Amino acid sequence: MDFGFSREDEDFRAEVRAWLAAHVHRTADRRTWERTLGADGWIGLGWPEAGYGNRAATLTQQVVWAEEYARSAAPPRSGHIGENLLAPTLLAHGTAEQKSRFLPPVAAGEELWCQGYSEPGAGSDLAGVRTAAVREGDRYRISGQKIWTSLAREADWCFVLARTDPESRRHHGLGFLLVPMDQPGRVEVRPIRQMTGTSDFNEVFFDGAYARVEHLVGGEGRGWEVAMSLLGFERGVATLAQQVGFAAELDAVVRAAVESGAVRDPVVRARLVRQWAELRTMRRHALRTLGGSAGPGAPSVAKLLWGTWHQRLGELAVQVRGARAAVGPADWSPSAPYELGADQHLFLFSRADTIYGGSDQVQRTIIAERVLGLPREPKGAV
Repeated sequence: MDFGFSREDEDFRAEVRAWLAAHVHRTADRRTWERTLGADGWIGLGWPEAGYGNRAATLTQQVVWAEEYARSAAPPRSGHIGENLLAPTLLAHGTAEQKSRFLPPVAAGEELWCQGYSEPGAGSDLAGVRTAAVREGDRYRISGQKIWTSLAREADWCFVLARTDPESRRHHGLGFLLVPMDQPGRVEVRPIRQMTGTSDFNEVFFDGAYARVEHLVGGEGRGWEVAMSLLGFERGVATLAQQVGFAAELDAVVRAAVESGAVRDPVVRARLVRQWAELRTMRRHALRTLGGSAGPGAPSVAKLLWGTWHQRLGELAVQVRGARAAVGPADWSPSAPYELGADQHLFLFSRADTIYGGSDQVQRTIIAERVLGLPREPKGAV
Protein backbone atom coordinates (compact mmCIF):
# COMPACT_ATOMS: atom_id res chain seq x y z
CA MET A 1 0.00 0.00 0.00
CA ASP A 2 1.26 3.48 -0.85
CA PHE A 3 1.40 5.32 2.45
CA GLY A 4 2.23 8.77 1.15
CA PHE A 5 0.72 11.45 3.39
CA SER A 6 -1.54 14.11 1.92
CA ARG A 7 -1.66 17.80 2.77
CA GLU A 8 -4.64 17.07 5.01
CA ASP A 9 -2.63 14.37 6.80
CA GLU A 10 0.23 16.77 7.44
CA ASP A 11 -2.20 19.37 8.80
CA PHE A 12 -3.56 16.66 11.06
CA ARG A 13 0.01 15.80 12.14
CA ALA A 14 0.60 19.42 13.13
CA GLU A 15 -2.61 19.41 15.17
CA VAL A 16 -1.61 16.17 16.91
CA ARG A 17 1.88 17.42 17.74
CA ALA A 18 0.56 20.70 19.13
CA TRP A 19 -2.04 18.95 21.28
CA LEU A 20 0.42 16.39 22.66
CA ALA A 21 3.01 19.09 23.39
CA ALA A 22 0.41 21.04 25.35
CA HIS A 23 -0.95 18.11 27.36
CA VAL A 24 1.59 15.29 27.81
CA HIS A 25 3.41 16.66 30.86
CA ARG A 26 0.35 18.05 32.64
CA THR A 27 -1.27 14.78 33.74
CA ALA A 28 -0.54 13.16 37.10
CA ASP A 29 -1.94 9.64 36.63
CA ARG A 30 -2.91 7.30 33.80
CA ARG A 31 -6.66 7.25 34.46
CA THR A 32 -6.78 11.05 34.36
CA TRP A 33 -4.78 10.90 31.14
CA GLU A 34 -7.40 8.62 29.57
CA ARG A 35 -10.10 11.13 30.45
CA THR A 36 -7.99 13.93 28.98
CA LEU A 37 -7.65 12.03 25.71
CA GLY A 38 -11.35 11.26 25.67
CA ALA A 39 -12.43 14.83 26.36
CA ASP A 40 -10.86 15.96 23.06
CA GLY A 41 -12.00 12.93 21.04
CA TRP A 42 -8.64 11.19 20.65
CA ILE A 43 -9.95 7.77 21.71
CA GLY A 44 -11.52 5.66 18.98
CA LEU A 45 -9.93 7.19 15.89
CA GLY A 46 -9.76 3.75 14.28
CA TRP A 47 -13.37 2.75 14.90
CA PRO A 48 -15.34 2.16 11.70
CA GLU A 49 -18.17 4.24 13.19
CA ALA A 50 -18.11 7.70 14.78
CA GLY A 51 -20.75 9.23 16.98
CA TYR A 52 -19.75 7.73 20.32
CA GLY A 53 -17.66 10.72 21.37
CA ASN A 54 -14.78 9.70 19.10
CA ARG A 55 -13.41 11.48 16.04
CA ALA A 56 -13.54 10.07 12.53
CA ALA A 57 -10.06 9.58 11.04
CA THR A 58 -8.68 8.10 7.85
CA LEU A 59 -6.27 5.18 7.99
CA THR A 60 -3.30 7.45 7.26
CA GLN A 61 -4.40 9.81 10.03
CA GLN A 62 -4.58 6.87 12.42
CA VAL A 63 -0.98 6.07 11.48
CA VAL A 64 -0.02 9.71 12.11
CA TRP A 65 -1.65 9.66 15.56
CA ALA A 66 -0.05 6.34 16.57
CA GLU A 67 3.45 7.37 15.53
CA GLU A 68 3.30 10.90 16.94
CA TYR A 69 1.93 9.55 20.22
CA ALA A 70 4.85 7.12 20.48
CA ARG A 71 7.36 9.89 19.73
CA SER A 72 5.88 12.30 22.27
CA ALA A 73 6.83 10.27 25.38
CA ALA A 74 3.15 10.30 26.37
CA PRO A 75 2.10 7.97 29.22
CA PRO A 76 1.44 4.29 28.42
CA ARG A 77 -2.22 3.77 27.60
CA SER A 78 -4.54 2.19 30.16
CA GLY A 79 -7.52 2.25 27.83
CA HIS A 80 -6.09 0.52 24.78
CA ILE A 81 -7.80 -2.82 25.49
CA GLY A 82 -11.23 -1.21 25.49
CA GLU A 83 -10.43 1.07 22.56
CA ASN A 84 -8.60 -1.31 20.24
CA LEU A 85 -10.01 -4.73 21.16
CA LEU A 86 -13.44 -4.50 22.75
CA ALA A 87 -14.82 -1.57 20.75
CA PRO A 88 -14.17 -2.99 17.24
CA THR A 89 -15.61 -6.31 18.45
CA LEU A 90 -18.81 -4.67 19.65
CA LEU A 91 -19.06 -2.70 16.42
CA ALA A 92 -18.84 -5.97 14.50
CA HIS A 93 -20.91 -8.28 16.73
CA GLY A 94 -22.66 -6.24 19.40
CA THR A 95 -26.29 -5.19 19.64
CA ALA A 96 -27.34 -1.56 19.37
CA GLU A 97 -27.90 -1.55 23.13
CA GLN A 98 -24.43 -2.94 23.83
CA LYS A 99 -22.82 -0.32 21.61
CA SER A 100 -24.73 2.56 23.18
CA ARG A 101 -23.97 1.30 26.70
CA PHE A 102 -20.26 0.53 26.41
CA LEU A 103 -18.71 2.58 23.60
CA PRO A 104 -19.30 6.13 24.93
CA PRO A 105 -17.57 5.41 28.29
CA VAL A 106 -14.61 3.88 26.44
CA ALA A 107 -14.39 6.92 24.14
CA ALA A 108 -14.56 9.22 27.16
CA GLY A 109 -11.80 7.34 28.99
CA GLU A 110 -14.24 6.68 31.84
CA GLU A 111 -14.28 2.86 31.83
CA LEU A 112 -11.20 0.65 31.53
CA TRP A 113 -11.19 -2.96 30.32
CA CYS A 114 -9.13 -6.11 30.66
CA GLN A 115 -9.18 -9.38 28.68
CA GLY A 116 -10.21 -12.69 30.24
CA TYR A 117 -8.89 -15.25 27.76
CA SER A 118 -5.90 -17.31 28.90
CA GLU A 119 -6.19 -19.85 31.72
CA PRO A 120 -3.76 -22.17 33.50
CA GLY A 121 -3.39 -25.02 31.03
CA ALA A 122 -5.14 -23.05 28.27
CA GLY A 123 -2.87 -20.19 27.31
CA SER A 124 -2.04 -20.46 23.62
CA ASP A 125 -4.61 -23.29 23.36
CA LEU A 126 -7.53 -20.96 23.84
CA ALA A 127 -10.15 -23.57 22.89
CA GLY A 128 -9.31 -25.43 26.11
CA VAL A 129 -10.91 -22.85 28.42
CA ARG A 130 -12.70 -24.30 31.45
CA THR A 131 -14.20 -21.18 33.02
CA ALA A 132 -17.93 -21.91 33.24
CA ALA A 133 -20.87 -19.55 32.79
CA VAL A 134 -24.18 -21.02 33.98
CA ARG A 135 -27.37 -19.19 33.11
CA GLU A 136 -29.61 -18.30 36.03
CA GLY A 137 -32.62 -16.37 34.80
CA ASP A 138 -31.51 -12.98 33.47
CA ARG A 139 -27.81 -13.45 34.27
CA TYR A 140 -24.87 -15.85 34.05
CA ARG A 141 -22.96 -17.09 37.08
CA ILE A 142 -19.26 -17.37 36.25
CA SER A 143 -16.71 -19.59 37.99
CA GLY A 144 -13.10 -20.16 36.95
CA GLN A 145 -9.66 -18.60 36.69
CA LYS A 146 -7.96 -16.39 34.12
CA ILE A 147 -4.25 -15.62 34.01
CA TRP A 148 -1.80 -13.17 32.39
CA THR A 149 -4.54 -10.54 32.58
CA SER A 150 -3.06 -7.12 31.86
CA LEU A 151 -4.52 -4.11 33.71
CA ALA A 152 -6.88 -6.27 35.78
CA ARG A 153 -6.21 -4.21 38.92
CA GLU A 154 -7.26 -0.98 37.18
CA ALA A 155 -10.06 -2.34 34.98
CA ASP A 156 -13.75 -1.65 35.54
CA TRP A 157 -14.86 -4.44 33.17
CA CYS A 158 -13.49 -7.67 31.73
CA PHE A 159 -14.57 -9.44 28.54
CA VAL A 160 -14.50 -13.13 29.41
CA LEU A 161 -14.45 -16.20 27.19
CA ALA A 162 -16.35 -18.87 29.13
CA ARG A 163 -18.08 -22.20 28.51
CA THR A 164 -21.85 -21.67 28.50
CA ASP A 165 -22.61 -25.26 27.47
CA PRO A 166 -21.18 -27.69 30.07
CA GLU A 167 -21.39 -30.60 27.61
CA SER A 168 -19.42 -28.83 24.89
CA ARG A 169 -15.81 -29.41 23.89
CA ARG A 170 -13.07 -27.26 22.40
CA HIS A 171 -14.34 -24.25 20.45
CA HIS A 172 -18.01 -25.22 20.67
CA GLY A 173 -20.41 -23.97 23.33
CA LEU A 174 -18.48 -20.84 24.33
CA GLY A 175 -19.79 -17.40 25.25
CA PHE A 176 -18.22 -13.94 25.11
CA LEU A 177 -19.41 -12.14 28.26
CA LEU A 178 -18.95 -8.60 29.54
CA VAL A 179 -18.31 -8.88 33.28
CA PRO A 180 -18.09 -6.03 35.85
CA MET A 181 -14.95 -6.29 37.98
CA ASP A 182 -16.43 -4.54 41.02
CA GLN A 183 -17.92 -7.65 42.63
CA PRO A 184 -16.29 -8.02 46.07
CA GLY A 185 -16.01 -11.65 47.13
CA ARG A 186 -16.85 -12.82 43.62
CA VAL A 187 -13.95 -11.35 41.60
CA GLU A 188 -10.42 -11.47 43.05
CA VAL A 189 -7.30 -10.09 41.34
CA ARG A 190 -3.82 -11.28 42.33
CA PRO A 191 -0.74 -9.60 40.80
CA ILE A 192 1.92 -11.84 39.24
CA ARG A 193 5.44 -10.71 40.11
CA GLN A 194 7.74 -11.06 37.10
CA MET A 195 11.50 -11.49 37.05
CA THR A 196 11.77 -7.78 36.16
CA GLY A 197 10.36 -7.04 39.61
CA THR A 198 7.19 -5.51 38.16
CA SER A 199 3.64 -6.89 38.06
CA ASP A 200 2.18 -6.09 34.66
CA PHE A 201 0.04 -9.24 34.66
CA ASN A 202 -2.49 -10.69 37.06
CA GLU A 203 -4.49 -13.75 37.95
CA VAL A 204 -8.24 -13.23 38.09
CA PHE A 205 -10.52 -15.58 40.04
CA PHE A 206 -14.26 -15.66 39.35
CA ASP A 207 -16.14 -17.24 42.25
CA GLY A 208 -19.80 -17.00 41.27
CA ALA A 209 -19.41 -13.62 39.56
CA TYR A 210 -22.37 -12.39 37.57
CA ALA A 211 -22.84 -11.04 34.05
CA ARG A 212 -26.18 -9.93 32.65
CA VAL A 213 -27.70 -11.96 29.83
CA GLU A 214 -27.93 -8.86 27.63
CA HIS A 215 -24.14 -8.53 28.00
CA LEU A 216 -23.49 -11.76 26.07
CA VAL A 217 -21.94 -10.64 22.77
CA GLY A 218 -22.84 -12.48 19.56
CA GLY A 219 -25.37 -14.86 21.13
CA GLU A 220 -25.21 -18.35 22.64
CA GLY A 221 -22.48 -20.64 21.35
CA ARG A 222 -20.77 -17.97 19.23
CA GLY A 223 -18.05 -17.06 21.71
CA TRP A 224 -15.28 -18.64 19.66
CA GLU A 225 -16.25 -16.69 16.55
CA VAL A 226 -16.38 -13.43 18.49
CA ALA A 227 -13.09 -14.16 20.30
CA MET A 228 -11.27 -14.91 17.04
CA SER A 229 -12.68 -11.77 15.48
CA LEU A 230 -11.29 -9.76 18.39
CA LEU A 231 -7.82 -11.23 17.92
CA GLY A 232 -7.91 -10.01 14.33
CA PHE A 233 -8.16 -6.43 15.64
CA GLU A 234 -5.17 -6.90 17.96
CA ARG A 235 -2.50 -6.17 15.40
CA GLY A 236 -3.31 -3.09 13.37
CA VAL A 237 -2.16 0.51 13.38
CA ALA A 238 -0.76 0.00 16.90
CA THR A 239 2.04 -2.14 15.44
CA LEU A 240 3.47 0.97 13.76
CA ALA A 241 3.54 2.81 17.09
CA GLN A 242 5.20 -0.24 18.61
CA GLN A 243 7.91 0.03 15.98
CA VAL A 244 8.55 3.66 16.89
CA GLY A 245 9.30 2.42 20.40
CA PHE A 246 11.52 -0.31 18.99
CA ALA A 247 13.46 2.29 16.98
CA ALA A 248 14.07 4.34 20.13
CA GLU A 249 15.35 1.23 21.93
CA LEU A 250 17.62 0.39 19.00
CA ASP A 251 19.03 3.94 19.01
CA ALA A 252 19.84 3.56 22.72
CA VAL A 253 21.66 0.27 22.06
CA VAL A 254 23.66 1.87 19.25
CA ARG A 255 24.67 4.74 21.54
CA ALA A 256 25.71 2.28 24.25
CA ALA A 257 27.77 0.32 21.71
CA VAL A 258 29.58 3.50 20.65
CA GLU A 259 30.19 4.61 24.24
CA SER A 260 31.50 1.21 25.36
CA GLY A 261 33.60 0.67 22.23
CA ALA A 262 31.70 -2.53 21.39
CA VAL A 263 30.84 -1.07 17.99
CA ARG A 264 34.44 -1.71 16.93
CA ASP A 265 33.70 -5.44 17.03
CA PRO A 266 32.65 -6.41 13.46
CA VAL A 267 30.24 -9.05 14.78
CA VAL A 268 28.45 -6.51 16.99
CA ARG A 269 28.43 -4.00 14.14
CA ALA A 270 26.86 -6.58 11.82
CA ARG A 271 24.18 -7.40 14.39
CA LEU A 272 23.30 -3.72 14.79
CA VAL A 273 22.94 -3.33 11.03
CA ARG A 274 20.77 -6.44 10.88
CA GLN A 275 18.47 -5.11 13.62
CA TRP A 276 18.10 -1.83 11.72
CA ALA A 277 17.35 -3.55 8.41
CA GLU A 278 14.83 -5.94 9.94
CA LEU A 279 13.02 -3.07 11.66
CA ARG A 280 12.60 -1.40 8.27
CA THR A 281 11.28 -4.69 6.89
CA MET A 282 8.74 -4.94 9.71
CA ARG A 283 7.48 -1.46 8.90
CA ARG A 284 6.94 -2.35 5.26
CA HIS A 285 5.15 -5.54 6.29
CA ALA A 286 2.90 -3.58 8.66
CA LEU A 287 1.98 -1.10 5.93
CA ARG A 288 1.17 -3.92 3.51
CA THR A 289 -0.98 -5.56 6.18
CA LEU A 290 -2.94 -2.35 6.75
CA GLY A 291 -3.40 -2.05 3.00
CA GLY A 292 -4.88 -5.54 2.79
CA SER A 293 -2.23 -6.86 0.39
CA ALA A 294 -0.18 -9.05 2.74
CA GLY A 295 -2.29 -12.24 2.73
CA PRO A 296 -4.24 -14.15 5.42
CA GLY A 297 -1.21 -15.14 7.49
CA ALA A 298 0.08 -11.59 7.88
CA PRO A 299 -0.74 -11.17 11.61
CA SER A 300 1.10 -14.41 12.45
CA VAL A 301 4.08 -13.39 10.31
CA ALA A 302 4.18 -10.00 12.04
CA LYS A 303 4.16 -11.62 15.50
CA LEU A 304 7.01 -13.94 14.53
CA LEU A 305 9.01 -11.03 13.15
CA TRP A 306 8.76 -8.63 16.06
CA GLY A 307 8.90 -11.22 18.85
CA THR A 308 12.23 -12.70 17.85
CA TRP A 309 13.58 -9.29 16.75
CA HIS A 310 12.89 -7.77 20.16
CA GLN A 311 14.46 -10.70 21.99
CA ARG A 312 17.64 -10.36 19.95
CA LEU A 313 17.70 -6.63 20.65
CA GLY A 314 17.51 -7.37 24.39
CA GLU A 315 20.43 -9.77 24.09
CA LEU A 316 22.41 -7.19 22.13
CA ALA A 317 21.61 -4.47 24.71
CA VAL A 318 23.40 -6.37 27.48
CA GLN A 319 26.18 -7.63 25.18
CA VAL A 320 27.35 -4.12 24.24
CA ARG A 321 27.65 -3.18 27.94
CA GLY A 322 29.73 -6.26 28.67
CA ALA A 323 30.21 -7.50 32.23
CA ARG A 324 28.78 -4.27 33.67
CA ALA A 325 25.32 -5.30 32.42
CA ALA A 326 25.25 -8.09 35.02
CA VAL A 327 26.04 -5.78 37.93
CA GLY A 328 23.71 -2.80 37.81
CA PRO A 329 22.21 -0.11 35.59
CA ALA A 330 24.40 2.40 33.80
CA ASP A 331 22.96 5.15 36.03
CA TRP A 332 23.35 3.16 39.26
CA SER A 333 22.44 5.06 42.41
CA PRO A 334 22.94 4.11 46.09
CA SER A 335 19.35 5.21 46.71
CA ALA A 336 18.02 2.53 44.35
CA PRO A 337 20.70 -0.18 44.28
CA TYR A 338 18.43 -2.95 43.03
CA GLU A 339 16.62 -1.09 40.26
CA LEU A 340 17.04 -2.54 36.77
CA GLY A 341 18.56 -0.45 34.03
CA ALA A 342 16.75 0.01 30.73
CA ASP A 343 18.99 -2.55 29.02
CA GLN A 344 18.47 -5.13 31.78
CA HIS A 345 14.70 -4.60 31.73
CA LEU A 346 14.66 -4.94 27.95
CA PHE A 347 16.62 -8.18 28.12
CA LEU A 348 14.46 -9.76 30.84
CA PHE A 349 11.03 -8.63 29.66
CA SER A 350 11.66 -9.55 26.01
CA ARG A 351 12.14 -13.19 27.01
CA ALA A 352 8.33 -13.38 27.04
CA ASP A 353 7.87 -11.81 23.59
CA THR A 354 7.80 -15.17 21.82
CA ILE A 355 5.18 -16.53 24.24
CA TYR A 356 2.47 -13.95 24.97
CA GLY A 357 -0.01 -12.96 22.27
CA GLY A 358 0.33 -16.43 20.77
CA SER A 359 3.58 -18.35 21.05
CA ASP A 360 5.93 -18.76 18.08
CA GLN A 361 4.94 -22.43 17.84
CA VAL A 362 1.27 -21.49 17.56
CA GLN A 363 1.98 -18.82 14.93
CA ARG A 364 3.97 -21.28 12.82
CA THR A 365 1.17 -23.83 13.08
CA ILE A 366 -1.37 -21.23 11.91
CA ILE A 367 0.78 -20.35 8.91
CA ALA A 368 1.44 -24.00 8.06
CA GLU A 369 -2.13 -25.26 8.36
CA ARG A 370 -4.32 -22.29 7.48
CA VAL A 371 -2.15 -20.50 4.90
CA LEU A 372 0.07 -23.16 3.32
CA GLY A 373 -2.51 -25.94 3.63
CA LEU A 374 -0.10 -28.42 5.17
CA PRO A 375 -1.51 -31.48 6.99
CA ARG A 376 -2.57 -30.94 10.57
CA GLU A 377 -0.20 -32.16 13.23
CA PRO A 378 -1.52 -35.39 14.81
CA LYS A 379 -2.92 -34.97 18.31
CA GLY A 380 -0.45 -36.13 20.94
CA ALA A 381 2.53 -35.84 18.60
CA VAL A 382 5.81 -35.12 20.31
